[in-house]
Amino acid sequence: MRYWLKLCAAFMGLLMSCSILCPRGIAMPLQNTQEQQPELKITLLGTGNPRPTSERSGPAILVEANTQPPTRLLIDAGRGAAERLFEVGGREALSNINCVLLTHLHSDHVVGLPDLWLTGWIFGRAAPLMLRGPGGTSEMMRHLEEAYSFDVHMRRDVDEHLPAEGIAVDTMDLQPDTPLNINGVRITPFLVDHGPVQPAFGWKIEFHGRSAVFSGDTRKCDNVAKYASGCDVLVHEVIVPEVERRLSLMRDPAATQRVIDHHTTPEEAGDVFALAKPRLAVFSHIVPSPATSRDVEIAVRRRYKGPVVVGVDKLVIEIGDQVKVRHAGHRHH
Repeated sequence: MRYWLKLCAAFMGLLMSCSILCPRGIAMPLQNTQEQQPELKITLLGTGNPRPTSERSGPAILVEANTQPPTRLLIDAGRGAAERLFEVGGREALSNINCVLLTHLHSDHVVGLPDLWLTGWIFGRAAPLMLRGPGGTSEMMRHLEEAYSFDVHMRRDVDEHLPAEGIAVDTMDLQPDTPLNINGVRITPFLVDHGPVQPAFGWKIEFHGRSAVFSGDTRKCDNVAKYASGCDVLVHEVIVPEVERRLSLMRDPAATQRVIDHHTTPEEAGDVFALAKPRLAVFSHIVPSPATSRDVEIAVRRRYKGPVVVGVDKLVIEIGDQVKVRHAGHRHH
């Protein structure tokens, strides 16, 4: 009996976390129809921050374009990215990421990169992993390759004899506003304002007339509204200052305030949403992790009345004629 009560409570918590207004073109959460495949599918693998908690893994978002085979892009690779990717997509997803797109080099956004790189190779990746990000990305990856050189040598040259191409990394530092094209998917980095953390990118992804924009870490930034104008889905970070001040594990109140100053409050995000007018706005990278959907929703509604979802790990957003929201669940492998 206790098990079923816990299960029901978890299910209701998911519904509350994924609350959404549903005008025309927006489907209710948890629908699973057999309609035409969406052009873009977004899975929030991790919606957290540096706080280590199993409820919210570190920042990582999977974007899949409806190509044959699917084009898979990973925006950031925070703590637990490989685990979440394996949970939702199995070996196929873990070993077939076409490109990793970094927003910036804060540890909570990249600490899962070695796991993704190495474990994806162990599970079958046979081509170089493409990695793109702001200045410093190539240098960071070079040091990671040095740090794991013993493991790579053992698995490639001595023991398993895994394919050498699969552990190679095609790394490039990008300038903002320089689009990439991967299998017909247009990918554009743009500058955001993460305080002293420079450069920091947001990303815009476009395919077959559909578009999704990802703010990365930023305080309120006009450039996000500019790139997200009229998009299908805008995924934006958020911090709830009063909850952060109350529950922060940092000992220095001045340091906590600096964290707040480098992020976007729900009210400020509401202003961005009102300017951009996406079909659906989604919150991820929720600071602090214990902040509830209600904490965010009450504040954002002061400035924005359109459809909004407060993200949870493994939330799926499918973009086609409609924008549909559901939970990925857990695959058995």
